Amino acid sequence: MTAQRIEGKAISDAIRIEIGEETAKLAAQGIVPGLAVVLVGEDPASKVYVGSKEKACQQLGFYSEVHRLEASTTQEELLALIDRLNRQETIHGILVQLPLPKHIDEKSVIDAISAAKDVDGFHPVSVGNLVIGDDSLLPCTPAGVIELIKRTGIEIAGKHAVVIGRSNIVGKPVSMLLLREHATVTICHSRTANMADIAKTADILVVAIGKAKAIGSAFVKPGAVVIDVGINRLEDGKLAGDVDYDDVLDVAGYVTPVPGGVGPMTITMLMQNTLKAAKQLHAAKE
Repeated sequence: MTAQRIEGKAISDAIRIEIGEETAKLAAQGIVPGLAVVLVGEDPASKVYVGSKEKACQQLGFYSEVHRLEASTTQEELLALIDRLNRQETIHGILVQLPLPKHIDEKSVIDAISAAKDVDGFHPVSVGNLVIGDDSLLPCTPAGVIELIKRTGIEIAGKHAVVIGRSNIVGKPVSMLLLREHATVTICHSRTANMADIAKTADILVVAIGKAKAIGSAFVKPGAVVIDVGINRLEDGKLAGDVDYDDVLDVAGYVTPVPGGVGPMTITMLMQNTLKAAKQLHAAKE
């Protein structure tokens, strides 16, 4: 039996149609969701991501600002821009593209963004709300993972979910979201003993470690849902996930491909967050 591919592109497209419809309703009330993206320096991958975000805004009828700053920009100049965007009424979401140049303190920048406009879901207030289960803007990739699972018709409640990876960007928040959906969650990482044995008990396996094809069929329980968050460029220029897709295909029940799995969901959830922030900020003004 071959695993069913979870088509992130198709699910992402369906969500974007919903966002577009909601955006049109808001526009009729004179509200246009606005996203500001800040790019410091010339990182090639970051430039591609920023271009994709700009395009998504255009497609959905959002107002979009992209601030492309020199790599030599000082931390003070960047914080001054964030302060201005925090106060700008046409902007509902602010995203500073990571990584930042080494002379800029990432934490200070994240902390400076208004929690109400934190569409990346990285602000300490957003993270705190996520942990205690209060409503907040959720980190985009973890939220996308949950949507992929749910919209494939897979029940999360009561399942054993194993997350391999404990980063602040994916591993920790996706574990919290799975817990919120009533899964029993185990987190594995580089110091975990017997990782394959633990992973093999998972009904839902989420992998986010940044190592190409590191997780093969020895880690997968027959019939499990395998969500591959990794995206790695191989020597031949092709993209590969953290999961060895071909190796797990005959063991897993469902698996996300790379590319075309989790990737398309991240920007779509960013747009979802911007729409939500626009609605909440408008409601707060009334």
